[in-house]
Amino acid sequence: MGFTAGRASQPARLTAGLAAGVSALTIEPHPGMRASLHNMLNLCGVTRIEDASSSGQAIRMLSSKTYDIVLCEYCLDGGQDGQQMLEDLRHHRLIQPATLFFMVTGEGQFNKVVSAAELQPNDYILKPFTADNMLERIARAFDKRQALSGIHQLVALGDQRGAIAACLDGEQQQPRYVADFQRLRAELHMELGEPELAEPIYAELYASKNIHWARLGQAKCLFLQGLHSESQAMLGALVEQNKRFLDAYDWLARTHEVGSDWSGAQAVLSEAVELSPHAVRRLRRLGEVALEAGDLDAAEQAWKQVVSKARYSEFRDPEDHARLVSTLVRKGDPVQAAAVIRDLDKSLAGQRNTAVCSAISSAMLHEYTGNQTRLDESIQFALAGCRRATGLSNDLRLDLARTCLEGGKPEQAAEVLRGVMRNAGNPAAMAKAMRVLEDAGQGELAQQLAAESRQEVVDMVAVGAARAKEGDYKGAVELMMEAVAKLPDNGQVVFNAAVAVLKCLENTGWDGTLGQDALNLIASVRRLDPSNPKLGALSALHQDILKKYNIRAGRLAAI
Repeated sequence: MGFTAGRASQPARLTAGLAAGVSALTIEPHPGMRASLHNMLNLCGVTRIEDASSSGQAIRMLSSKTYDIVLCEYCLDGGQDGQQMLEDLRHHRLIQPATLFFMVTGEGQFNKVVSAAELQPNDYILKPFTADNMLERIARAFDKRQALSGIHQLVALGDQRGAIAACLDGEQQQPRYVADFQRLRAELHMELGEPELAEPIYAELYASKNIHWARLGQAKCLFLQGLHSESQAMLGALVEQNKRFLDAYDWLARTHEVGSDWSGAQAVLSEAVELSPHAVRRLRRLGEVALEAGDLDAAEQAWKQVVSKARYSEFRDPEDHARLVSTLVRKGDPVQAAAVIRDLDKSLAGQRNTAVCSAISSAMLHEYTGNQTRLDESIQFALAGCRRATGLSNDLRLDLARTCLEGGKPEQAAEVLRGVMRNAGNPAAMAKAMRVLEDAGQGELAQQLAAESRQEVVDMVAVGAARAKEGDYKGAVELMMEAVAKLPDNGQVVFNAAVAVLKCLENTGWDGTLGQDALNLIASVRRLDPSNPKLGALSALHQDILKKYNIRAGRLAAI
C-alpha cells in the first residue's frame, strides 16, 4: 500500500484540543489505501475524516464544506489526476489558504511532480512513506498554520492593513517563521497595489536567504511599476539559474507580451510546457500567444491538449473547443473544425455558454466554407447568445465580430464590439477591440464606438450615484450589481458598485449578503485596477463599516 505504521516510536500527534476539531478529506480511489490513510490520521489524533474516490466527488464536497487537511492521491480514477484537480481548486478558490493540502503518490516522474509542486501543495510525498514521517510533516504544517491564522482572519475581513501590521508583529514574536511573515507582508502590499513597498521586502529576502521565490517577487514588483525591461532581465537570469522554476517562466512571458513580442512569449511558454506539460491554464495561454504570433501549428497543438486534458474536469470550459475551432478554420481545416463542434455539442451539452460557443464556432466554419444560409443562422443564434451570456470572454466575442465583418455584416459586428468596448478592463483591451474594425478598414467606426462605449459607462455610473444621493441606496446597489453582471471586467463599474454596496451598508444597516458582495467587489477592483488611487479609501471605508457593526472574520464567513 505504500504506508507503514511506525512501531519503534509513537508518531507525532497534534495537541488533543486541536485534533478534536480538525477535519480531513482523503481523496483516494483504492479502499485499502484509504484505510491506511485513516489509520495514519487516527494516529495523529484526527477522527473527523471523510472520503472521496474521484476528483469530481472531491470537488463537489469541497464546494460545500471546508476541511483542515486534504490528503490527495495523484493518480485518480475518472481521467483527471490530482494535479489537474488541485489546479481547479486553486483557480476556483474552493480551498482556503489555511487548508493543508498534501499530495500522496507513488509517481516519481519529474514532469508530473513539478506540475503538482508549482501549485504549492503543503507537501508532496512519494510512497512508500512511514507514519512517523508523514505525521511529523502534518504537525509541522499545523504549527505554521497556527502562527499565521490571525493574519488569514484579517485578510478574510479585507483588512490588509491590519494583516500587514500583524505580519510585522509576527516577525518579532515568532522568528522561526520570519520568512513566511515577510512573504505574506510583501504579497499584501502587492494586493493593495503597492509594488514599490513590496519590492524592498523581496529584495531583502533574496539578499539574505537567496530564495528564488523572493527574486520572482522582486521581478513582479518591477513589472507592476512599469519597469518591464528590468523585470525581463531579472526573470531571464532567474530562469537560467533555476530551469525548473515554472512561475518565473510565466512572468517572463508576460514581459514579452507587454511589448507585443509574441514569438518571444511563445518560446518561453513552450519551454515551460515541456517541463510541466499538465498545467492546463499555461497551455491555454500558450495557445492564445501562439495565435497572436501567427504560429497556427503550435496553437492547434496547444488547444488540442487543453481540450484533451480538461475533458474530465468539473469545470470544463466550452470556450476551449471554440478557440480550437478558430485555429483550425484559420489553418483551412474545416473537416476537423466540424468534428470539434460536434464534440462540443455532445460532450458539453447543457453546460453554461455551450450553445453560444457552438454558434460562434459554427459561424466561423460557415463563413469559411461560404455557406451563407447556415452563416446567417449561426450569427443570429450567436448574437442572441452573447446578449444573454455571462462569463463569455472578450476574445471569443472578438472572433464573432471578425466573422460578422468577413461575412458582410458590419452592423452585427458593431453590436458585438460595442459590448466588448463597454467591458474593456484597460486601454489595451479597448485597443484590441478597436483593431478589429481598423483591420477591416473601419477606423472611423472604431473611434465612434469607443467614444460611445465610454460615455455609456459614465452615464451608467452617474445614474447609480444619483440614486444613492437621493437616499435610494438599495436601488443604487441593484443597478450597479446589474452593471457588474454585464461588465465584469470594467474596473470603473466594479469600483462604483463597491462604493454603492458600502454606502448601503453604512446607511441601512448590516446585511450578510451585501457584506460578502463588498469583499468580492473590492477584491475584483484590486485585480482589475490595482493602481486606482481611490482603492485605499475604499478599503478604509470597508473597515470602518465592519468596526461599526462589530463584524469579525468568523461571523462574516458564517453568514
